[in-house]
Amino acid sequence: QVQLVESGGGLVQTGGSLRLSCAASGRTFTTYMGWFRQAPGKEREYVARLSGSSTYYADSVKGRFTISRDNAKNMVYLQMNSLKPEDTAVYYCAARDFYSSPFPRDYKYWGQGTQVTVSS
Repeated sequence: QVQLVESGGGLVQTGGSLRLSCAASGRTFTTYMGWFRQAPGKEREYVARLSGSSTYYADSVKGRFTISRDNAKNMVYLQMNSLKPEDTAVYYCAARDFYSSPFPRDYKYWGQGTQVTVSS
């Protein structure tokens, strides 16, 4: 079992920055981590993921967001810069075993989410 707790969401103006954190506990040493988001009335969508030392991003956030991991602290971060109103959503940290994936349906473990609101 893996438990995930996100934090760091909030209200920010267009062009601002936020850093989301995800604290992982339980059986974390074999997990692959990702960030996803869900806006009201929309499906949950992929944002970024880690695979070993490699990072991958959705086109909509590439160049603005950075995913990172601190294995010693069992933490995963999402640094979000140059935020836009269309980035407004609940952001979720997720984990899965065996390999990384951009598809929400492939992830077994989810946090409760943290709200990010970008005002125009």
